Amino acid sequence: MNYQQLHPWEITPAEARQIQNELRHQVVPQDRFDHIKTVAGVDLGFKKDTARASVVVLSFPDLQLIDGALVESPVPFPYIPGLLSFRETPPLLKAFTQLNTEPDLIIADGQGIAHPRRFGIASHLGLILDKPTIGCAKSRLWGRHKQPEDEAGSIEYLYDKNEIIGAAVRTRTNVSVVYVSVGHRISLASAIRLTLACCQRYRLPETTRYAHQAAAGQITLPQKQVETEGQLTLF
Repeated sequence: MNYQQLHPWEITPAEARQIQNELRHQVVPQDRFDHIKTVAGVDLGFKKDTARASVVVLSFPDLQLIDGALVESPVPFPYIPGLLSFRETPPLLKAFTQLNTEPDLIIADGQGIAHPRRFGIASHLGLILDKPTIGCAKSRLWGRHKQPEDEAGSIEYLYDKNEIIGAAVRTRTNVSVVYVSVGHRISLASAIRLTLACCQRYRLPETTRYAHQAAAGQITLPQKQVETEGQLTLF
């Protein structure tokens, strides 16, 4: 799976914020996709300044694991809230290049436009990979909302002043909400619908759960290998 290089990665935090402010205008918050047959999830684990990045691909709508990749890579960019995509995206891109199956949709464990500069990791990945992407975060980074009803499928929109930037979504009855927002090439309504379709038994989408388990070494991926600084080793 190929991607486009939109900007350099060896940059300062100030330069990263400027890139976000520039690229945010390229995000497409409307549906620009055909039939969804495969959906990807991503996750990272860190040990000091080394990331273990996982990408999994599931069939849709039955959500069976069909492909995946793991990459271990050094991470030079510091941990700065609001700029996490500059730390996390490069190793994830390396993992995407190892896939045998190109996903139709990507659900990121993080923000899309529900971000102070409207450009979280879901939007970043969406633009670089030119794929429909959804941000589905466990916690709120920006905006305000009312509490949804307790039943699964209940939502309340997430606002920044008078602008809707996402939604607090109850994926299961009587569990904490997740925060869904547009990443790229998708509407908020479709992002909510597809996120709910990927939550079968748990609060989080199956894509996120599989990706987390893969990054933690708890499951064996179909490719059964990890790329470590350009060399492949058995997983």
